Amino acid sequence: MLHNAEKELERPLLETSRKQGTKLTRFAQQLLWAGRRIDTRLAPVLEGMTEDLQREIENLLHVEDHSSLRMHASHGFAVEGLLHVAGEQKTSSIELGYRTAVEALASLNRGDCDLAGFQVPVGEFEDAILRHYEPLLDPDKHCLIYLAQRTTGFFVQPGNPLDIHSVADLARPNVRFVNRQVGSGTRMLVSLMLRQKGIDSARIQGFDTSEFTNTAIAAHIVGGMADVGIGVQTAAWRCGLDFIPLAQERYFFAVRRDNLLSAQVQQFIDLLLGDAYQAFVRQLVGYDTTSLGQILTLHEAFAEAFGRRLSRTA
Repeated sequence: MLHNAEKELERPLLETSRKQGTKLTRFAQQLLWAGRRIDTRLAPVLEGMTEDLQREIENLLHVEDHSSLRMHASHGFAVEGLLHVAGEQKTSSIELGYRTAVEALASLNRGDCDLAGFQVPVGEFEDAILRHYEPLLDPDKHCLIYLAQRTTGFFVQPGNPLDIHSVADLARPNVRFVNRQVGSGTRMLVSLMLRQKGIDSARIQGFDTSEFTNTAIAAHIVGGMADVGIGVQTAAWRCGLDFIPLAQERYFFAVRRDNLLSAQVQQFIDLLLGDAYQAFVRQLVGYDTTSLGQILTLHEAFAEAFGRRLSRTA
């Protein structure tokens, strides 16, 4: 099969040496990662289409299924783990729709989901990010379920050959960047960091090149299609890339207060606190599980930043 592929592509896919034996050529490795990147790009799209189709069928049949927990969230390894553990235990059913943070919170307000996932950076950019979420979060209607704190930063080739260390390096003409999708919390964070440094995003080669998942970002770097990308540390570690930390982010699920005691949400909290899920998250590089599963008010979670703006509107 490989021989036929080599004839079709007119490129060698395998190379042999006495010391290393037979291995994939550089071209074959890039081809492999391009396929992986496409797979990870399509996965959330296909899952979203499946969810939409299921909803349309239920509407046509006038079926209301209240047994599953409807979750809207962006792609992340801790979120992915929820589906994995829930599927293994078969004690709770989770319907996941991939959405940006703003889309997820808007869905929660429309009643289209039970949980909305979103991340907030710790420190100086917290207040600016919260401004995007503030119109969609009501302290009288919503509370939060804490998931984890994770490390977000740059993915670069092993050894960091271009000596990239901060967002200022993205403006160099020899640096190709790959971003997260429009509307994502990670993309908003990059924009805020650039603004702080006084750098116009138009100067960044590849700023408008975007992917939907951390793994797809990593695949860009491994495949040589970009020099630097941004995402969660876990993806860099899994793909053998170097990682430059930029920010700590706390990840929450917003839930309506009147739904907190529902059977589905309580089963979800039990899942978070269970040994199987705790063990899963602890093995994720770059994740801190302290306070996992804690229920918080908006004021408790965001203290001065959120409370200050609420007091202005009171």
